[in-house]
Amino acid sequence: MAPPRQSPPPPDPQATSLLDRHARAAARRAVWEPLWRECYEHALPQHAGFDPGATPGNRRGDRLFDATAADAVDQLAASLLAQLTPPWSRWMGLTPGPALEDDLAARLSPLLLEASETFHAQIERSNFAVEAHQAFLDVVTGGTGCLLVEEAAPGAPSALRFTAVPLCDLVLEEGEEGRLDHLYRRQRLSLAEMAARVPVERIPEAVKRDGAADPTRRFALVESVMAEGTAWRWRVVLADSDEPVLLSDGRFADMPFIAFRWLKAPGETYGRSPVMKALPDIKTANKVVELVLKNASIAVTGIWQADDDGVLNPGAIRLVPGTIIPKAVGSAGLTPLASPGRFDVSQLVLDDLRARIRHALLADRLAPVDGPRMTATEVLERGAEMARILGATFGRLQSELLVPLVRRCLSILRRRGLVPDIAADGRQVLIRILSPLARAQAQRDAEATLRWLDSVSALGPDALSVVDLPACARFLADAAGVPPVLVRPRPAGPAPEAQDG
Repeated sequence: MAPPRQSPPPPDPQATSLLDRHARAAARRAVWEPLWRECYEHALPQHAGFDPGATPGNRRGDRLFDATAADAVDQLAASLLAQLTPPWSRWMGLTPGPALEDDLAARLSPLLLEASETFHAQIERSNFAVEAHQAFLDVVTGGTGCLLVEEAAPGAPSALRFTAVPLCDLVLEEGEEGRLDHLYRRQRLSLAEMAARVPVERIPEAVKRDGAADPTRRFALVESVMAEGTAWRWRVVLADSDEPVLLSDGRFADMPFIAFRWLKAPGETYGRSPVMKALPDIKTANKVVELVLKNASIAVTGIWQADDDGVLNPGAIRLVPGTIIPKAVGSAGLTPLASPGRFDVSQLVLDDLRARIRHALLADRLAPVDGPRMTATEVLERGAEMARILGATFGRLQSELLVPLVRRCLSILRRRGLVPDIAADGRQVLIRILSPLARAQAQRDAEATLRWLDSVSALGPDALSVVDLPACARFLADAAGVPPVLVRPRPAGPAPEAQDG
C-alpha cells in the first residue's frame, strides 16, 4: 500500500510578506540599474560592481580605452580613507556631554580617553582599512556604500569584523526622517555558510539533503534589517524553495549594516556619485581614445588600393617587412590611399575631457602636493578649500557613516567587556570626529584666534588683560585635538560677576 501523500507545509506569512516587500523595493531600484552598470563599466571595469552575474576580474573592460576615470576613482577612495578614517591615527574621540556636571565630567574624562584608545586599538587590529576602502569605492562610483560591522569569533585578533557589502546585493528603503531605516541584502550561500549564520534546526531538511549531496550548491537568502523603535529587527528568509521559510528572527541594539551615500536629491533613496556627474565626459573621452587608436592603426598599416588584373590577390597579401607582392606587367600594383581626415585636434579635446574628469572626481584637489614645501598658511588654505569642497558630503558621511559606525563598534566592545558601560547618546557622552577633514575648520578657527591674540598683545598690557588666557588655551587644545586628560579642568566656583563701569 502506497504511503499517504504529504501536503506541503503552509507558507510562513512573515517570510512571504518580507519577500513581497523586498520585491517591491527592488522594482523601485530598477530605474537606477542601467546608470549603475555604466558607472561601474567605465570606472571599476574589473570589479563585480552592480552586475549580479559578474565576478571580480571579469572581462567587462574590453571596450574601455581610457583609464582616467578608473585612476581618479581609486585616488578619491584612498583620499576619503585618509581624510575620514586614517589608519593608525586617532580619528574619533569621546568627551563628556552637556548633561554632566563639571566634577562628574572631570572624573569621566580618563575613562572616555581609555575607551577611545581601546576603540582605535581594536580598529587597527581588524580588517577595517581594507573593507572601508572597498566601501568607499562603491560610494564614489555608485553613490551608495555599505559596511557590515559584526562581532568577531572569540580568539580573533580583534573583536570587530567588517565586510564591504556590494551595491548589487543591497535594496534600501528610506524612513520618515530621511534615514535608511530598512535594508535588504540578497545573497547566495552554501549549506555550511548558511549554518554559520542561522540556527541549524530551522534549515529545511530538503535543503540539508541537497547541500550535503552537493557542497558547492548555493541557496538564495534575503536578509532584512528594519528599525523598530530604538532597536533594529533582523530577519533571514530562505527564498530558494517552493515556499519561503523564515530562518532567523532577532534584534540588534544598533544597526549592523552601515549604509551611507555621497549625496542625494530630494525624493530619492539611493545616493548620487561624482562618477555619475562626470559620466558624459568619461564616455566621450573613451570614444575619443578609441578613434585615436583606430586612426593610429590606419596610419601604421595604411589603406591600399589595387587594380583587378587577375594576378594580384588582395586577400593573400600580408603587409609585413620583406614581403614580395606579385603584380601584372604594366599594372599599378598596390598604391596607398590617403587618409581623408587628421586627428591633430583630438589631443586638445582629450586633454580638456581628462581635466574635467579629474576635476569632477576631485583628483586635482585631493591629490598629494607635488611641489615645494608649503608654508603653514598654505596648509591652512588647502585644508579650508578641502572643507569647502567636501563640506556637504562630509556632513552626510559623518551622520550616516562615522557616528553609526562608532556606536555599533562601542556596542560590541561594551558587550565584550573591553570598554565601560557608556552610551554615546550625545547628552552624557559625545562622539567627536577628529579626522583631518573634520579638523580643517577647527584649525582655521585656531589660526584666527592666534592672529587676534597677536593683535591684542600689540595693544599693550591693558588690552591683554581682557583676554581669558586659560580659556584660549583650552579652545586651542580642543581645536588641535589634544586629549582632555592633558588639559586641567576648569576651577570650581561661581562665575565672576560683571562690574559696573
